[in-house]
Amino acid sequence: MRRLLMVALLALVALVAAACGEGGDGGSGPMRDSGPAMDSGPAMSESAPALTDGARSSSPADEAEPDRKEVVTGRIMLTADDPVAAGREVVTIVEDSDGRIDSITERPESSSVLTVRVPVDGLDAVIDDVRQLGRVTSLTTSRDDVTLQYTDLEARVGALRASVDRLRTLIESADNTADIIEAENALAERQADLDSLEAQRRQLADMVDLSTLTVDISTQQRPSDSDSFWDGIVEGWNGLWATLGAAVVAAGIALPWLAFLIVCAGIIYLVVRWIARSGRSSAGNPGEAPDERTDNDA
Repeated sequence: MRRLLMVALLALVALVAAACGEGGDGGSGPMRDSGPAMDSGPAMSESAPALTDGARSSSPADEAEPDRKEVVTGRIMLTADDPVAAGREVVTIVEDSDGRIDSITERPESSSVLTVRVPVDGLDAVIDDVRQLGRVTSLTTSRDDVTLQYTDLEARVGALRASVDRLRTLIESADNTADIIEAENALAERQADLDSLEAQRRQLADMVDLSTLTVDISTQQRPSDSDSFWDGIVEGWNGLWATLGAAVVAAGIALPWLAFLIVCAGIIYLVVRWIARSGRSSAGNPGEAPDERTDNDA
């Protein structure tokens, strides 16, 4: 019995010890697992900005991009009581904005068309000032991106300038006459190409720096503004009177010429008749005896 009791007691102690061992391992397991898990959160959060910053620093968005080159053009149409006076006010507005006038076409009491060049930064202000001169009927603006074209011209100009400098250095250091002549011919060709490209670049730069604005000013009523049948009748009646007036003026202009032509025709007629009479009188010349008839001839 004692042995059985001892075996049972030892078995019970072993079971208790095993249960305690499992409880300690189970408690330490989650703690060991939770430690890295808890530590991994801050590690990832700290590494995320580093990756983001690295991506930002390596992205082309932060790189020095070339300035965009755009050619801006616009057209504004408006009506005013005095188009010529309004056009002269446009000239003042453009000159005050450091722009220039390329062309002016004026028709008194009818229309005024101006082509002006305005700095790009002041285009909106100029358009706002021109709006105040009459009633705007149409306004259009467009932008043409010429960045690639401008960059290409810059690169070609730089390459040609470097080539020209090398050829000049070669000419200065050359000893052979044939080499000098060949280098001078190549230099002349490269210099001509360089001058042409620089002229194109200046023209393109002028188009980029100064936008082109066309201002078309007309009177309040245009022939195309008729809105009703009665307007058509009125315009037709006015057109008829205008045509009749033009016909009267034309008749007045032609009348002196008509009188002159009648006088010239009368003079020519008198000359022709005088020549005809002279011919008939010379045909009946008294120096020649007429043929005499005799009784026998009868």
